Parts: sequence; structure tokens; C-alpha cells
Amino acid sequence: MSDPTTIQRSATQRAYQDIHRRIVNGEIPPGERLKVDTLKDLLNTGASPIREALSLLTSDQLVERIDQRGFRVAAASKKQFLEVLMMRCQLEDLALRRSIELADTQWEENLVLSHHRLQKVSRSQSELWEEQHRAFHAALLAGCDSPILLRFCDQLYDLNIRYRFLAGRSGSYSKRDIDKEHQDILDAAIARDASSATSLLAQHYTLTGEFLAELFED
Repeated sequence: MSDPTTIQRSATQRAYQDIHRRIVNGEIPPGERLKVDTLKDLLNTGASPIREALSLLTSDQLVERIDQRGFRVAAASKKQFLEVLMMRCQLEDLALRRSIELADTQWEENLVLSHHRLQKVSRSQSELWEEQHRAFHAALLAGCDSPILLRFCDQLYDLNIRYRFLAGRSGSYSKRDIDKEHQDILDAAIARDASSATSLLAQHYTLTGEFLAELFED
């Protein structure tokens, strides 16, 4: 017989992952009220797992608690994006430099393989592309030998990706040569050129802000 605690934990994790995905990809927009009853029907689960999942998402900065009245998706603004961008650039600069400093054959092979897998996927396969895109960026930092630093970088990735989906609404965003940006970052990392690799990575992120200017006025 299954342990009720295990079942509850599993239901909470499923609810967390589902809501997390919907917020990050913009399916549930910034500022929208998150009603437990609505989410129960949407996710086909109980109220308790939903509430626990929403509490976990507040720690991820993806959900905000509204006093005692419930939850809503965290707001999005140009100011917040610039803060996330600043922190992401600084922390990933540290992680990438450390990865290059400690680079070994395994790190390089994993990085090249992750890039190859990303190239093989069409942007039209959005869900799979996002999965491989995340894997490539994670592979860049994976050799830094700092689990705490990687955890912060992972959280900032999620905060940032919401803005990338928003920026994608800009008509000119699609004109970026994302493949070349990734290739240039890879080449510099493999060449153990930490200065170029970190500079290119920061530019890769900063370019998104130029398209966000079309969406935010503040």
C-alpha cells in the first residue's frame, strides 16, 4: 500500500512542475491571479498540492503571495529584467570562468555534445528546443564545481526565460542569429578563452534587453 505522505509529495511535485512550466513559458502571464479552484480543475489534482506548489514557487520568485488573499504570477517589468540580467551575467561569468579554469576532457565532450543536440533541433519544436537550449547553457557552467552557485544560476535562468518569451513577441527578435551566438560562445569556451567566452555569453543575454524595450515603458 502506498504511503499517503509519498503520494501527497508526488502530487505536489507534479503540480509544482506544471505550474512552473506554464509560468516560465508565458502560458500564465505576469500578474495573473492563481486561483486554487481553477488550478485544481486545470491540473486535475487536489487543493492541498496546489497550495504547497504555489508556496514553493514563491521561493523561486515566480509567484507572489497576496497578503492572505491568495497568489498571483510574479509581475514583469523592465526594471526587474535588468536586475535579473545583472545578477545572471555576474554569476554565470564566475561559473563559466571557473568551468574553463577546471576544464577537462569530460566537460568539453559534454559541452560539444549538448551543442550538437541543440543544433539538431528545429526552433519549431519549441518544447524540445527549450530543453536542449537549457542543457547547452547548463553544460557551459557544469564544470565550476560549485553546486550552490549552479543552483542560483539555474533559478536565474528560469526568471530570465520568462522575459525571453516576452521578447519573442517583438517583431525584430526573430532576426537574431541565435545559432551563431551559441557557436561563438562554444568556440571560445573550447579554446579556453575565458574572457571572450564570458563576454559573448553576457552579450547573448544583453541582446534580449534591446527587444524588451519595445514591450516595457518603465
